[in-house]
Amino acid sequence: MASPLTIQLNGQPRTFTDLSSPSALSSIVQALDLKGDRIAVELNGQILPRGSWNQVRITENDRLEIVHFVGGGR
Repeated sequence: MASPLTIQLNGQPRTFTDLSSPSALSSIVQALDLKGDRIAVELNGQILPRGSWNQVRITENDRLEIVHFVGGGR
């Protein structure tokens, strides 16, 4: 069996026991139960277009920053 995937997520170590390296970014978003249309993702300092998430592979020790958009105003 493959080893679980461990990355830095928003500055903290995070292990995904159901994923191994490399894994598609879209799989990580799904594992986090996030809505893809409400987040922005930065991988190792580079913002990734939503359309590339199925092709982008996340490997051990990559750094992901995920920002969740919230609505507000009057």
